Amino acid sequence: MTTLVDANVLLDVITQNDRWMSWSADALTDAAARGDLAINPIIYAEVSLGYDTIEALDAALLGFARLPLPYEAGFLAARCYLRYRKAGGARRSPLPAFYIGAHAAIEGHELLTRDEARYRSYFPTLVLIAP
Repeated sequence: MTTLVDANVLLDVITQNDRWMSWSADALTDAAARGDLAINPIIYAEVSLGYDTIEALDAALLGFARLPLPYEAGFLAARCYLRYRKAGGARRSPLPAFYIGAHAAIEGHELLTRDEARYRSYFPTLVLIAP
């Protein structure tokens, strides 16, 4: 089983977040015991904001498989985002978050995240690992 790891979980560990570091570190360890841990270019970009060099970023993400984004996930992400906007969702919730959920759903990956509500609402078949 491959687990796509959302940026919020990675950042909890990287920044040693007081509230979430323990849960996120334990969830990463558990997911790694079941299979591969993976990121995609969107997650890579979100995590990169905390780094000054690509070398430092790549060192922090060593051991994570880097998956390409499937075009089918782009279509699904856009459909879910439209549903979200039509239901009154704020623009502060960007399309990339939907793309991450769609990527996991299309390719049958688990998703390790702290953003459970959005993913459960728009990707009901997605296997989530969340607090």
